[in-house]
Amino acid sequence: MSYAVRYQHNLHKGTLSPGDVLVSNHPLAGGTHLPDLTVITPVFDPTGKEIAFYVASRGHHTDIGGLGGTSMPPNSTELWQEGAAIKSFKLVHDGHFDEDGISKILLEPGNYPGCTGSRRLGDNLSDLKAQVAANNKGLRLVRALMEEYSQEVVQFYMSAIQQNAEIAVRSFLKDTLRRHGPTLTADDSMDNGSYIQLTVNVKDDGRAVFDFTGTSCELLGNMNAPPAITHSALIYSLRLLMGSDIPMNQGCLSPTEVILPEGSFLNPPDGPAVCAGNTNTSQRIVDVILKAFKVAGASNGCMNCLGFFGEGGKDASGKPLAGHAYAFGETICGGSGATATADGASAVHTHMTNTRITDPESLEKRYPVILREFSIRDHTGGRGRHRGGNGVVRDIECRAPLKFSVITERRVTYPYGMNGGAPGVRGANYWVRRKPDGSERWINLGPKNMVAMSTGDRCVIHTPGGGGYGSIEAGTPLVNVEAGADLVIPYPRASGSLAAYATTQAASA
Repeated sequence: MSYAVRYQHNLHKGTLSPGDVLVSNHPLAGGTHLPDLTVITPVFDPTGKEIAFYVASRGHHTDIGGLGGTSMPPNSTELWQEGAAIKSFKLVHDGHFDEDGISKILLEPGNYPGCTGSRRLGDNLSDLKAQVAANNKGLRLVRALMEEYSQEVVQFYMSAIQQNAEIAVRSFLKDTLRRHGPTLTADDSMDNGSYIQLTVNVKDDGRAVFDFTGTSCELLGNMNAPPAITHSALIYSLRLLMGSDIPMNQGCLSPTEVILPEGSFLNPPDGPAVCAGNTNTSQRIVDVILKAFKVAGASNGCMNCLGFFGEGGKDASGKPLAGHAYAFGETICGGSGATATADGASAVHTHMTNTRITDPESLEKRYPVILREFSIRDHTGGRGRHRGGNGVVRDIECRAPLKFSVITERRVTYPYGMNGGAPGVRGANYWVRRKPDGSERWINLGPKNMVAMSTGDRCVIHTPGGGGYGSIEAGTPLVNVEAGADLVIPYPRASGSLAAYATTQAASA
């Protein structure tokens, strides 16, 4: 969020007053993707003339308008298809919450072809007010600190926290220089064939240049990632690698320089779609950074975004609504990568995602679905001296017609193994169509798609496993499948039942 705050500070320098609150989500203003609305409140010094601090909160709003009634469309190519885009808006001024102004912005996407405005405006307004209230709590806490210790002392310790983070990162980078030399390189691909290239040049004084020159150009799709995403992935990765338990803060990036070629899909111009850059490209950036430092096998490398949408519904006046009556979204866990000292964990959220999944009781009570299966997908972690964690199976059946959306990665590329370890098994997304005679058709949806399912149809998600670490010594029993052997064909084949197929696979593994 620091880039979003800095953008607003520079934009409004000298024009803000106590009680003002700003909101923004635009990629060019330090945003990640449009559903993430950042609310920013300046904290003035006791004189009320100078800004001493900012407090900010970022919340993911499920519906801010967009193509076909969703703010995360799998087929978006332009930013306007992903909902309301806000470079800067004064949400509160002189204690007045500008409900009319923000409502107009959130409904504006409905003016674009094929798009709707926010269909849950009341929810948006309530959530934004909650963010304003959270910021106000933070503002009062910062003011209390300044009253107790003085502004000078508080700012001194704020700076000291950042300086400590910088020292920790410099120490790590100097150690990296001793162990691996001055240049580290890594690359990896997205499922659509686009390419991320990284060269890390480490200096004697503990500084490092992270150069992404060679990365593919802007994409026709929504995997483009604004620069804030790469910086977020880098600060996260450095905090993992340094091995020091310090607060997350911008000081981690002080000894680094990041080169993001303009026009690449990690630094796109204004206009292209970006919604999946936040959820999936961010994961691949972390994969590439950790690969360069040679610390672990890749984790499943995907947020495994699943959504479903119900048609119809009525507004408060009883008028039928166009498009979706409700929307549900979740990210699904997978396997984490193994390290030199430990196996990877199974069925966990990793790296740039940390959401918890909806419990089955709430899911089935509130939506017309049945959760048929949510289980660990055995034998999907890459083998090695330490094995990667296993992915999962999530099987949802429709009790009414629904549209299902999937935005995923690692369905074509493998999560890499490290130091001789085997890669993890790829994921897959299936539409299981129920035929009139009760039999089933299994259809591979590919990495990204949206389909209209009928009652009795199922969406089955197989998430990837993590990569293994280290070569297996001769004579060691194999507990994972061989590299490249995917367990992503779950359907009954002519030669036997699903149970027989699974038994055969387990025996061969």
